[in-house]
Amino acid sequence: MVTAAQPLSPAADPARRLPAVRHLGPNWYACVMGTAIVGTAGAALPWQASGLRAVCTAVWALSLALLAVLLVARSLHWRHHRDQARAHLLDPTAAPFYGCLSMALLAVGGGALTVGRDWLGTPAAVALDAVLFTVGTVVGLAAAVAVPYLMAVRHRTAPEQASPVWLLPLVAPMVSAAVGPLLVPHLPAGQPRETLLLACVALFGVSLLATLVTLPLIFGRLLTGGPLPLALTPSLFLVLGPLGQSTTAVGKFADVAPGVVPAPYAGGFEVLAVLYGVPVMGFALLWLCLAAAHVVRARREGMGFSMTWWSFTFPVGTCVTGAEALARHTGLAVYDGLSVVLYAGLVTAWAVAAAHTARGLVSGALLAGPRPAPGAPRSATARTR
Repeated sequence: MVTAAQPLSPAADPARRLPAVRHLGPNWYACVMGTAIVGTAGAALPWQASGLRAVCTAVWALSLALLAVLLVARSLHWRHHRDQARAHLLDPTAAPFYGCLSMALLAVGGGALTVGRDWLGTPAAVALDAVLFTVGTVVGLAAAVAVPYLMAVRHRTAPEQASPVWLLPLVAPMVSAAVGPLLVPHLPAGQPRETLLLACVALFGVSLLATLVTLPLIFGRLLTGGPLPLALTPSLFLVLGPLGQSTTAVGKFADVAPGVVPAPYAGGFEVLAVLYGVPVMGFALLWLCLAAAHVVRARREGMGFSMTWWSFTFPVGTCVTGAEALARHTGLAVYDGLSVVLYAGLVTAWAVAAAHTARGLVSGALLAGPRPAPGAPRSATARTR
């Protein structure tokens, strides 16, 4: 005998427990990353306007608050909507965003020593960065292994589905490589400092080599498969992440290497900062122009706001810090100018993305689930006995 469909009680229906966080995916950590980089990149600009550092510190504090809120919200998501969280892991378009958790932790941790120490004090800033760097690095390495593994054995993707989003879990170790050297001077002299510096160099290699084998798939897909879907077009800016962050990392290695590693290697890091950074930054500018052209085209064809617009922030911010590193190690004014121009673009992109995100949160549109297809039956539960 079949009885009439009975609605599930709120306690039995996962979709009705804390519905606001049911569709809160790991991509939301991009808000934290994009906000933190505005503060850290602005603090190292060659020309410091009055009050700029205080503003950058306030923006970093905002990123710290956003991180705390998102960590709580995502914990509630996993507790009350584990089915949806597992669905994200098994979705090839969503799983790579788990790399964003690592980068959010690392970006906020690095900002603690860059600008946060002005308000926290150096000891508290070092402690906060040490915790966030350690956890962020472990999470990043886990994502760099787990996500490609899932893509290989569980996800089903075709070459024409290659996307810049695939880079997200692979860039996380590069962020560790770039922010780790900030902790080196705060360790005891000798082996502890050298160990951390060379560990960062190893993380640099992990991310760089993984990116080098993945980027051709993305570039080839773009040239042979046509433009990306409109909503995904901003993700082209994600390619700037490993380019700008690796340039930043080699500059940081050169900054802290003297007195940490033997003299021949310290000088080698200084050479690497220029001989690696200059050509990579050149390619980053080429890709920036290419990606911007695709975004202009997509915008003309009706591309609206989505969370992929946060791709305009953190990746561009890494190019700002990369240009700042090249300015320090080459002494060329052109890199000073480049860092200022890129930073202006970063702030503009952040303001636009933040405004649209705040509007979407107030309206509830960004936290709503996907709309059912027209004519699709409503979900119901039937009992048989």
